[in-house]
Amino acid sequence: MQHVNILVSAQAADSLQSGLAALPDSQRYRLTVFEHADEQALVQVDAALVSRDITGASTKHVLDDFTARYYDALRSASGLKWVHIHSAGLDRPIFGELQARGVEVTPSSGVNAQSVAHTAVAGVLALNRHFPQIMRQQAQRRWRTLASSASLPSDLAGQTAVIVGWGSIGRLIGEFLMALGMQIIVVRHNPEPVPQALATVAYGDLATVLAQAQWLVLACPLTDVTKRLIDQNMLAALPPGASVVNVSRGEVVAEQALIAALQSNHLAGAFLDVFEHEPLPADSPLWDMENVIASPHSAGHAAGNYQRVLNMFLDKLKKRYSS
Repeated sequence: MQHVNILVSAQAADSLQSGLAALPDSQRYRLTVFEHADEQALVQVDAALVSRDITGASTKHVLDDFTARYYDALRSASGLKWVHIHSAGLDRPIFGELQARGVEVTPSSGVNAQSVAHTAVAGVLALNRHFPQIMRQQAQRRWRTLASSASLPSDLAGQTAVIVGWGSIGRLIGEFLMALGMQIIVVRHNPEPVPQALATVAYGDLATVLAQAQWLVLACPLTDVTKRLIDQNMLAALPPGASVVNVSRGEVVAEQALIAALQSNHLAGAFLDVFEHEPLPADSPLWDMENVIASPHSAGHAAGNYQRVLNMFLDKLKKRYSS
């Protein structure tokens, strides 16, 4: 029997034991625990799991030491054929490197869809109900009701959200927003009509629907088509007072153009979970804007994600290596 050597973290190894034991031919699978593996063991790895504890607080721009060493181990594993990762996006440079040498890299698409969708809708509600201003007033111990503010929150029912991206996350966002009485317009790679939407257009036709949007919600993958899709012209096409919610990738938006649109009050506000460079630099004006919620790429985090990723990994492992 040919064994399958799988590189994992110590945490993942502990969590995978019972699941591996339940697989047919379970004895063929051998876990190589990264924290205890020597150079010879790493070279013999056939497959690998990049779990959340491996990436930790690292971003695709800045790696901590543990993440960097794990990535180096993937690079040096000459027999590596398959890597499964905990996230839905494959835009970290390491994954492109692996794919270029013929390694299959599979994402955990859909695992965190509900968490991200909940966060996006929370962003809509928080901006609409003036939570950024309320939280700042709380920090100042200052009592000022919404009734005395310059503008009362608008009724969400009847407002229109343009949702860019119609994968598992975009669909859930649309479902939740419609439950609030909002209307949606869908922008997607394939403009096949979405029955419940006012309109469905391709990415290239985004500008044609922006004038109808009180909300622009970004939930698309980062591709050559979507990179910097939301530029100065797209932001200008939004009506004054519109707001932006971004739970996709920071590079989908031209960040300086977004900052300018917020500073000029063309946009009423923004909920941003992702940024062009992460961590967001300390000198970014986005930190101090009263109409902005800056979230540290946390929309998809939830306690149940780790096990859901392991379950998906085990399912793919079974299908890939079953006799």
